[in-house]
Order: sequence, then C-alpha cells, then structure tokens
Amino acid sequence: MPAKKDSTDIITNSKARRDYEIIETLEAGLVLRGTEVKSLRAGKGQIREAFARVDNHGQLWLMNCHIDEYTHGNRHNHEPTAARRLLLHRRQIDRLQGLTQAKGLSILPLKLYWKDGLVKVLLGIGQGKRKTDKRDTIKKRESDRNLRRVTMHSMKGR
Repeated sequence: MPAKKDSTDIITNSKARRDYEIIETLEAGLVLRGTEVKSLRAGKGQIREAFARVDNHGQLWLMNCHIDEYTHGNRHNHEPTAARRLLLHRRQIDRLQGLTQAKGLSILPLKLYWKDGLVKVLLGIGQGKRKTDKRDTIKKRESDRNLRRVTMHSMKGR
C-alpha cells in the first residue's frame, strides 16, 4: 500500500504574520514521539508563543511549542512544552544561526502540517514589527478593501 500523500494544516500561527515581517520561509522536519503525533492528529496543540533557536551544539530546537498530552497515553506520555528538535541540513542551520546573531532576525514556526504522513514545520525568518509598522499594515489593508468595494460598486452600475 503506497504512503498517503496528504498536505493538510495541523496548526497555524496567525500571530507570527501579524507581529513579524516574514522575509523568508523554510520547511523543516520535526522529531516527535508517538503520543505527540497522536495528539496532533486530534488537533491538540498550539504554536502561538513558539520560536526556534540554535543551541551550542549546532542543533535547531523548537521551543514553547505546546502539544497537549495524549488522552489515552500512559506513564510514557510526553511533556507538553518540551523542546523539540528540528531537522535541517547543516548549511541551513549555520545560515540561520548567522542571520539570528548578525541581523537580529527571529525564527518562528508559521504552521505545522502533514506531508507524506510526516509532520513538517514551515519556519519563517522575520523581523519584529514596531507599533507604527502594524498601523501601516492595517491602513493598507483597509484602503485595499475600500478600493475593491468602490470598484465592485462601479462595475454593478454598468
């Protein structure tokens, strides 16, 4: 029987795109235990406060990712807020480490999703928005909405 080819979102991080200007995205694998996978299949988790960090040994870790304990798990159940290892190539990890140290950028998970039966993380490399940047984004969104509304009304009048 061939492997499933599904690519559905498990969890999305709406706060990341609102609070950060995402410059680049990157796909990474995620090391999980069995009870974590079962809990994610049930949709029990959140990545709103999560971030990624390179440790002293050159490994990339997902921090503050909360995956609820599996309801039917026993004493071997996982820790909900444990650090989870992200899988990338060495060159990619070195590049990310350079970006975070030199330019002060952040690595944020944008979403968790299924890909060929495995859990993948879409990482966003971004810089935090200031309050004025957030206001500018809101103004631009509202002006675009008003422009669409006006063009729709003018099209109906014909």
